[in-house]
Amino acid sequence: MRVDDDEKIREILKTARSIAVVGASPKPWRDSRSIARFLLEQGYTIFPVNPSYTEIDNQHCYPTLQHIPVSIDVVDVFRRPDELLPIVDDAIAIRARVLWCQLGVVNEEAAERAVNAGMDVVMDHCIAIEYRRLMR
Repeated sequence: MRVDDDEKIREILKTARSIAVVGASPKPWRDSRSIARFLLEQGYTIFPVNPSYTEIDNQHCYPTLQHIPVSIDVVDVFRRPDELLPIVDDAIAIRARVLWCQLGVVNEEAAERAVNAGMDVVMDHCIAIEYRRLMR
């Protein structure tokens, strides 16, 4: 289902344990790096996903979602909207519970595909902003 209400977002943030960060970067000026670090500090297990790197912040970096050897609760996407469809297909293949698209990442076709596969979809929201707003 498409998720926009605070109660459902809070529930996602409370129940999630593992978060794949698609588009993770070791570059300090990238939001994906600072947000992944923030989520790690909040106790989530983070799995960086980027085929260009093998390690980010002393964590193994996976080339795709399908290479992650454990279940993923949330797929947090830091990629352009036109790159979202294959990411959704991978998220469906690994049976992720939630597709979370960061601010500016909006692709209605991808969201519909994820919803039709039974995923919750949070689109055009920053996971760190929502955590700070709803969990503190």
